[in-house]
Parts: sequence; C-alpha cells; structure tokens
Amino acid sequence: MQKFNPGDIAPRSGRYSIVDGNGSHLDSVEVQKGNRLPPTQSSEYYYVLED
Repeated sequence: MQKFNPGDIAPRSGRYSIVDGNGSHLDSVEVQKGNRLPPTQSSEYYYVLED
C-alpha cells in the first residue's frame, strides 16, 4: 500500500481514501491523474489509492 500526502500529484485516476494517523478510513475523493491531492484537515492524514 503506497501512501500519498496532500499536494502530491496523483499517479493514476481513481478514488483515494483519506486515512488518519491510526489507519482509520475517514473519507474518499475522486482525483484525475496529474492533479494534486487536496488538503486534509490534519497533517497526520494521508491518502491511499482504492483498488
């Protein structure tokens, strides 16, 4: 599982899950390849690409 930070460029189009520092799924966003992942509410949150 590859982690992506807010502001990273999306390597693929798809749905990215927002995950908190404890590994809990919070929400998800749809991002197109080449666009930046949006900001999150905490610096501890990160994204993972859903399969």
